[in-house]
Amino acid sequence: MNRYAENPLRTRADVARLACDLIAPLVPCLSEGKARLHLGDTGAVYDAAIAGMEGFSRVLWALVPMLAGKCPEAEPLWAIWREGLIHGVDPDHEEYWGNIGPFDQRMVEMAVMGMALCMIPDRFYFELPEAARSNLYRWLDQINGYDMPQNNWLFFRVLVNIGFMHVGLPADEARLEDDLNNLETHYCGDGWYYDKPAQRDYYTLWAFHYYGMVYARFMADRDPERCARFAERARLIAPRFAAWFDGEGRALPYGRSLTYRFAQGAFWSACALSGVTAPGLGWGEIKRMLLGNLRWWMKRPIFDRDGILTIGYGYPNLIFAEGYNAPGSPYWAMKVFAVLALPEEHPFWQAKEADYAPPAVLLDEQARLLLTRGADNRSVIAYTAGNHAYEHAHEDEKYEKFAYSTRFAFSVAKEAGTLKKGAFDSILAVKGERGLWHARSGFERFALGEGEVSFTWRPMDGVEIDTRLIPWGNWHVRCHTVRTERPLEAAEGGFAVAREIPGKRPCEPVRSAARAGEDRASARCGEGSCAVFALAGYARGEVVEVEPNTSLMYPRTLIPTLLATLEPGETRLVCAVCASDDGSLPDEIPDEVMKIAQQCL
Repeated sequence: MNRYAENPLRTRADVARLACDLIAPLVPCLSEGKARLHLGDTGAVYDAAIAGMEGFSRVLWALVPMLAGKCPEAEPLWAIWREGLIHGVDPDHEEYWGNIGPFDQRMVEMAVMGMALCMIPDRFYFELPEAARSNLYRWLDQINGYDMPQNNWLFFRVLVNIGFMHVGLPADEARLEDDLNNLETHYCGDGWYYDKPAQRDYYTLWAFHYYGMVYARFMADRDPERCARFAERARLIAPRFAAWFDGEGRALPYGRSLTYRFAQGAFWSACALSGVTAPGLGWGEIKRMLLGNLRWWMKRPIFDRDGILTIGYGYPNLIFAEGYNAPGSPYWAMKVFAVLALPEEHPFWQAKEADYAPPAVLLDEQARLLLTRGADNRSVIAYTAGNHAYEHAHEDEKYEKFAYSTRFAFSVAKEAGTLKKGAFDSILAVKGERGLWHARSGFERFALGEGEVSFTWRPMDGVEIDTRLIPWGNWHVRCHTVRTERPLEAAEGGFAVAREIPGKRPCEPVRSAARAGEDRASARCGEGSCAVFALAGYARGEVVEVEPNTSLMYPRTLIPTLLATLEPGETRLVCAVCASDDGSLPDEIPDEVMKIAQQCL
């Protein structure tokens, strides 16, 4: 059992204790001058010195709200981080964080310091020695002199400049206005923002909205119209985002940067900080969303033996990581602790946790997702059409699987030479003679409706596929019309089912069962099961024992798969997929699902 799982996480004191428990193991990893954290030797696209600064800075996402909320546990930790801050901004100290340049990672880490200037100006600025105050301003003001990505990064500069305003320092107000106006162009409706037009993911929630609500909290007197707009957009998206969470506390594994883990709940923390509620989502429901997700994460084996967060999702895993994931990067998860800035008597802390059950089916056209949930609210499945990412590791797997599940998560490929190494769950993969397997990457056109999603895609030259995904409860029907100029092999994967569950002490094998035949393939274990039934076009079923560490949730998995051989011309492939929460497996396809399938046959 995880060392933090015994914390009940019901009260403000519980959450504050958890935040301190997460920070305490980091103290021995600080450099002599306390300005950098050395948490490991894996690399990122920026150098080790910047990675060390990143780790130091990300702890502040928890420490600053704790100081604002006068949590006594924060004081000894702040004494250490204060020393590191003074040294990090001092150009004459050997641990100086350095002069930045365009598109610099250190811009990201400046954002929390801008928030600190707003939230705890006395502690973070006025109580520093005069030379340290001057150094802090000079170092942070570098962000106003260089170009940065034109996406959620603009908010980093916004927070720095409003921080300057709050302590009476010169701010680049023209730059601030330009950045805020630019951020407006990223708003697309229904509460959704995007980094790139065809990419919707958690960055809308834990970046755009999080920073927007920090802005609303501290700029209401100076910019009331914009602050009201930020708050209203958060209200709009709150019930839509709530549909990403199931009743077990899990949120949807989807998109990039999933190593930030319990940052999934940071949006709810920012809602509490800025006083944002929504219809059906009062303080009790928001509290359940935030704490329920935290409780689930604390039961996962996401820490090393010293209690330090690892790179990974459901367990330590470097394979799926992005190039910007350094050893300290997972501590962006500390953004969830913004709620500790609120006093014990705040309605959030006084509220009794309450269940919130989103609709059984929710079409979110801006997110380009059709979300469904089981009748018992124990799992969520999202069907995707129209999302496509650029320049991220495993971007196709993170955005373009057919279905994403809170129960099963998804898998990423080690290489595309074999089904075992490709780990093709929740996708159709095809290959030509002696070629590599190709899955969905981009789209020609797409459509979303409350009953299905559809899209046309080209996995390789000379191959075009029309796909329809039609959900019904914990089942869905997949229908593909494949037009190919060459012979193909095809593999249709269901969800990846665990072969064993990590975190058991002692390690115990989980009883799992697998079966395959001419018309089906299935796999079952105690944490869920999946079956795929062939209805047209497939030759046989196979349970693929994929390479370890390809699934985000479990180190070793099985993928029930249907196989087909396609001749040049047009072929119809139709199958039904069942995802079970309780480990049971159906023997037959329900009549209702067969009626849906008849539309495709």
